[in-house]
Amino acid sequence: MNPFLPFMLFAFVASITPGPTNILVLTTSSRYGMLAVLPIVFGACAGAAMIVLLVGMGLGDVLGRYHGVQTALSWTGIGWLTYLAWQIFSSPAAAVESQGAAHSSQPKGPSLGMFGGASLQLINPKTWMMALAVVSVFASTDADRTTRVIDLSLAFFLISMPCMSAWAYLGASAAKLCTSARSMQRFNQAMALLLLASTWLTLWV
Repeated sequence: MNPFLPFMLFAFVASITPGPTNILVLTTSSRYGMLAVLPIVFGACAGAAMIVLLVGMGLGDVLGRYHGVQTALSWTGIGWLTYLAWQIFSSPAAAVESQGAAHSSQPKGPSLGMFGGASLQLINPKTWMMALAVVSVFASTDADRTTRVIDLSLAFFLISMPCMSAWAYLGASAAKLCTSARSMQRFNQAMALLLLASTWLTLWV
């Protein structure tokens, strides 16, 4: 396990620190509750682990050779996440009803779902940069590279699940403090601005 200890620390930091996916999970759980957002959490973590696997199996070399593809992917992700930030910022909000009931003017559950959470990682610049870092630093270059990449992908999934779930719990807890429609709207707007900042900061890190 010793060789994996630095990777485990890296995976924890990469998963727990604010990023576009974390902010979306937090915002969604604040609107629909902890249980409703768990499929998104699972899909996002599985999607990130799959990207680590794909990059380790050779996709990273392709992105390294064709910088235009990497640039186009980054700008597509930034554009889509910016649009999501605007949707969160401009959407109406309602007060949280007692005992964690759904908002009166909100739909019953998030539309993103497990597949949407996984797909979101495909356009998340932070996830791609994380995967490239994982493979370049922690994957070996010997005959056991494939096995090691698979192990890294699985380990990242297992580490990121509780980290992302913590963001979901934080959002559900924050919603209990928003006892009025105005406070909930301010919370959503703050999260939208944080999502926007975390998205565009990927250009400078």
